[in-house]
Amino acid sequence: MRPEPVAGRVVESEDDLAGIVRAMRVVAVIGMKDERATDQPAYGIPQIVQAGGVRVIPVNPRIRASLGEASYARISDVPDAFDAANVFRRASNVPAHAEEILALPAPRRPRVVWLQTGIVHEGAAARLAAGGIDVVMDRCLGVYMSRYRR
Repeated sequence: MRPEPVAGRVVESEDDLAGIVRAMRVVAVIGMKDERATDQPAYGIPQIVQAGGVRVIPVNPRIRASLGEASYARISDVPDAFDAANVFRRASNVPAHAEEILALPAPRRPRVVWLQTGIVHEGAAARLAAGGIDVVMDRCLGVYMSRYRR
């Protein structure tokens, strides 16, 4: 008999956010931009994350590479393990990304899905949490990297 999966949660406490950021080693960035968009948060924030010692894997079918890493068209195409997925897409796109993440084999699923500032989707967050994945919504990962990974 299989054990029930441990439910994730929507993370809001500062202590929990700090713990997530300090534990990050590899982040897949959905919607990441490349060097042609240096003035956009979807490039600048991953650059801050990388400077904090975290490997950043771009996920965007429109770019080939960014910050020295090959880009993948979909999260399911990423061959390496990643412990977080950082999302730079409109809220209306989040449910499809959540389903793709939940379709990954359990050992390949990230521990956390981080939705950038301005991105909130309660339904997708509930689905991810039910699948055992913690969710951060409407928060800038770059701010938390600067705060907790110096």
